[in-house]
Amino acid sequence: MELRVLRYFLETAREGNMSRAAQKLHITQPTMSKQLRDLEQELNAKLYSRTNYRIELTDAGRLLQKRAEDILDLVDKTLEEFQDFAALTKGTIYIGSAESESFSLIAQTIKDIQQSNPHIQLHLFSGNIQDVLEKLNKGLIDFAFIMDYIESTKYESLKMPKPDHWGLIVPKTSDLTKHKSLRLDDLFYLPLICSRQNMMIDFPRWFGPDTNKLNVVATFNLLYNASIMVREGVGYALAYDKLANTALAGDLRFIPLENISESTMFCLWRKNQILSPLAQLFLKELRKRL
Repeated sequence: MELRVLRYFLETAREGNMSRAAQKLHITQPTMSKQLRDLEQELNAKLYSRTNYRIELTDAGRLLQKRAEDILDLVDKTLEEFQDFAALTKGTIYIGSAESESFSLIAQTIKDIQQSNPHIQLHLFSGNIQDVLEKLNKGLIDFAFIMDYIESTKYESLKMPKPDHWGLIVPKTSDLTKHKSLRLDDLFYLPLICSRQNMMIDFPRWFGPDTNKLNVVATFNLLYNASIMVREGVGYALAYDKLANTALAGDLRFIPLENISESTMFCLWRKNQILSPLAQLFLKELRKRL
């Protein structure tokens, strides 16, 4: 299986049209068609079908699309790591992170590095624990920043110094704004907007058998659109302090939760991983700030 053919397949999947994909890649449509037929024969699977002049991926095609994206991302990342390997004059640091005020420390570290090395870039992927760790395990990012890390033999870790505090984001017009703080049992039956991590990890720990008293009306993985849902009256968002969209700050209020332990962010990288010189530089500068 050639990387070049995987790029042909991905471009066809993105365009939904073989002719347009061939044009973008500067090859002929018959060449594209033959390469994809050969790929199907190599994999012994039908990857797509034509419907009304469009390309529709089969289940096998969608699986290959996901695998090809990961493979080519890793190839591209590896090539970048070997560019100016020793000089550190340019390159990209790949980070996956949960949303947290602690990210300010990471941003400050990147700023310090770029002042001395202006051609170094940051590629940031934001997501929940599962999404970020999946990319770390596949080698697609150098470091994962997640909340409330439980010690594992798979990773090395650094603890960030700033804790995060849970609370409820509500419209400024809500009667809940009369309260300076809320308790966990105040959340029962309220229309809640929460993350998948809340549902899978936090709620069973916080509420135990009373979890069924919660009314989750929507879930999110990033808070911006969740804040808009709060503003528009869909429900109340469970989140860390200082993360609500500042553009909406006049419409929203944050009410802290009393009886939940504060959360802490950790920086993780794979144990026994050989870090690139650029990743080593980031880790060195981050340690200076801890």
